[in-house]
Amino acid sequence: MLPRRAWLAGGAVFAALPSIACAQASAWPTQPIRLVVPFAPGGTTDLAARLVSQGLGMRLGQPVIVENRPGAGATLASAQVAQAAPDGLTLLVSNIASHGVAPSLYRNLRYDPVWDFTHIALLLETPSVFVAQPRFPARGIADVVRLSRDMPRGIDIASSGTGSSNHLLIVQFGQVTGARVNHVPYRGAGPAMTDVIADVVPMMSDSLPSSAGHLRAGAVRGMAIASTARHPAFPELPSFREQGVDLVASSWFGLSAPAGLPPAITGRLSREVAAVLADAALQHRFAELGGTVGALSPPAYAEFIAGEVARWAPVVQASGAQVE
Repeated sequence: MLPRRAWLAGGAVFAALPSIACAQASAWPTQPIRLVVPFAPGGTTDLAARLVSQGLGMRLGQPVIVENRPGAGATLASAQVAQAAPDGLTLLVSNIASHGVAPSLYRNLRYDPVWDFTHIALLLETPSVFVAQPRFPARGIADVVRLSRDMPRGIDIASSGTGSSNHLLIVQFGQVTGARVNHVPYRGAGPAMTDVIADVVPMMSDSLPSSAGHLRAGAVRGMAIASTARHPAFPELPSFREQGVDLVASSWFGLSAPAGLPPAITGRLSREVAAVLADAALQHRFAELGGTVGALSPPAYAEFIAGEVARWAPVVQASGAQVE
């Protein structure tokens, strides 16, 4: 048994641990933070990151620098962040492609979407849309199905990358309607949208926020939204369901860090992100883009991701899609 003096000293150390943790959290960060976006600039992931990073940087007292690292359906950057030091200076915009679909799609994924990360917060949820180049002859989903059967090799439909929910929406669309469609993956929604506008590829499956500005400008034409009803920000855009196709799909984006992030830093990040997301101006901006602000605690967000992995596994299996 320890002497009473040693026992008392040990008790004092344990009693001091919460205050030490609080001191660490209040001192952190002492240098700029990298927020890694696993897609090219211009898409919804990038948009969400840049909107949140501004407010987060102000609240933390250090710049939050957005760094785009596209590749391998968002898994390349995710694997790199999983291996980074858990010091709170490297964060990731986790998303449905990298943390929901990838575990079932990639045979040799180099990270576990739940255990290799400290999940902090859900930032944004958005419905998916089909958009087309304005000169594309189809005016609705029935036209797309008909044209796909008439064209020698079917219709090319772009997405932000293999494994995204927008990729799987293309797969499901073909399965449900019998349309002959060819998925054309890009390294992000921005490059894909550029080629749709330039008429390199006629259609795209995208998240609503990254298409919103182009829809309003008339650079692309909305074909269908994959929500249960029309979106209040885009009342002229019909849903798949009202066009006779039972498809509902959405994307989500959150904030994660490498596994082992100190609880004090995790807690502070969670509180500061919640404050940023509570800002009325940010909520209004997200609503204008067609998105809904997330609201999950770190444990709830980790549980949400585990549920998404289970949800998408049978969809990927049914699609037959596999990536080495």
